[in-house]
Formats: sequence, structure tokens, C-alpha cells
Amino acid sequence: MSDSALSSSPPRSLSSAKRLALVALLIGGVAMGGSPIFVRLSEVGPMATAFWRVALALVPVLIWSKATEKTVTDSRPAGFSDYALLVLPGIFLAADLAAWHLALHMTSVANATLFANLAPIFVTLGSWLVFRAHVSRLFIAGLATALAGMVVLKGGPGALGNGDLSGDVTAAVAAVFYAGYMLSIGRLRSRFSTNRIMIWSTASSAVCMLPVAFFLEPSFMPTALFGWGILFGLAFISHAGGQALVIYALAYLPPAFSSLTLLLQPVVAALLAWLLLSEPVGLMQAVGGTIVLTGILIARRG
Repeated sequence: MSDSALSSSPPRSLSSAKRLALVALLIGGVAMGGSPIFVRLSEVGPMATAFWRVALALVPVLIWSKATEKTVTDSRPAGFSDYALLVLPGIFLAADLAAWHLALHMTSVANATLFANLAPIFVTLGSWLVFRAHVSRLFIAGLATALAGMVVLKGGPGALGNGDLSGDVTAAVAAVFYAGYMLSIGRLRSRFSTNRIMIWSTASSAVCMLPVAFFLEPSFMPTALFGWGILFGLAFISHAGGQALVIYALAYLPPAFSSLTLLLQPVVAALLAWLLLSEPVGLMQAVGGTIVLTGILIARRG
């Protein structure tokens, strides 16, 4: 075999893998963007929906972990501190889901999804506060742009105190908790496998949500097959399936491609809310949302 044949084969294979990864990324972003619709259509309240979301998602996570255990190298937790660190992401995830599901019943799907996507900004701020990471001027410019977009989104400075501001703030709080989840996952990833982290974070999140959902919700379990179908769709399609596709894709694509999911989720959520929930997006909301997303993308670049 010639040298030219040897050199030409890997690029073709790599290009094919990247095309497949891009398709997976797009499908994963759409699947995750549909999660607010599942939450809105759920027969049970926001806390119960959050519990079933992670409890049912634990099934495919465990199946995948069992199927890949022979190919994954992993270290075992050494003591109480390691177990506490493995549980911590689940606590953040439970708080994130509780706040975001609540926000989806307090404000529009488009707004709740958009404000929840502020998580990358809070991740950088958290890294700066906790780990003293460097914050660039580009990040500051992106943060300022996102804040300006929020003002436009709400209809200008005079309209900030009107309407569904409490729901928007609750969604932003969810983004803070999700940033905590991402930061804690990042600290664990250097020692433990993705499988172990996913199992512990998903299970601990379900344990945290169980008493909240059971005691605070008037209805803990759906009574109709449709209600269970919504919960399984949320857990399997949006939560487990969507994230798995995105994680797979980013193993083959440059990190900048992760911004595609950031753009896809609010757009898909807004379109589905318009089609299925009759929630139209006004001109001011569209312009403000575009500015917010632009600010987040700039901040991520920084």
C-alpha cells in the first residue's frame, strides 16, 4: 500500500465520524429543547415531574453503565469525602430542576429556557470566585451584552417590574444551580468515569427530589397512560437521550460546536411552545432573546 493511500484513509474516516457527530449534536439539541414542553404537558406538578425525570432516567443510565463497564477504566471512591463529592452534583441538579420546572409554570417557555441558558456565565463567575480563574475582557463584554438583552427582552427598563419577572428570576436561579452542577462535575471528571458520575448524580438527585415531590405536590403519580408517556418521554428522550447524544458528539467535534446546542434549545423550545401551547413570541422578545444569546456566546468565547 502506498504512502498516499495510508495518509488519505484516516481523514475520510474522521470526516465521516464528524458528520455523524454533527447529526447527533443537532438531534440532541432538539431533544433537550423539547423538555419544557414535556414539563408543561405533565399531569403532575413541577416537583413531581422533576423527580420522575431523574428517577426514570436512571434506568437507561444503569443499562448503559452495565453494557460499557468492561471498556471503562475507573477508580473507586476512597472514603466519605469522595462519596460526598459524588453526591454533590446530584444536589445541585435537584435544585436546578426544581427551580426550572417551577419557572416553566410561572413564565413563558421561551423566557424560562433562555434564562436557564445563562449557566455558562455563572460557571465562569463561579470559577473566578472559587478557583480564582482568570476572567477576560471579552467575557465581561459578553456579560454586559446578555444583561442588556434581558432588559430589551422585558420591554425596556420601565417594564422590568411588570409581568412574569418572578418566573424569569426563578429560571436564572436555576441557571446558578446548574452552574454549580457543572463545576462539581468538572472537579470529579479527572478522577472518576462518566458512568460513575452519572449514576451517583442522577440517583442522588432523585433521592433529594423524592420528599419534596411527595409532600408538596397534590398528585405524585400520573393517573393516565398519557401522563406516564409524557414522563418517560421527558426522562428518556430529553434528559438521558439528549444529553447522551450531545456528550457523544462533543467527543468528535471542537468545543465551539457546543454553542449549537445553546442556540438550538431556546429556539426549539420557543417554536414548540408556539405550535403546541399557543405561546407566540413577540418582536421585542425575539430581539431581546437574540441579544441575550449573542452575549452568552461572546462570554463563552472569553
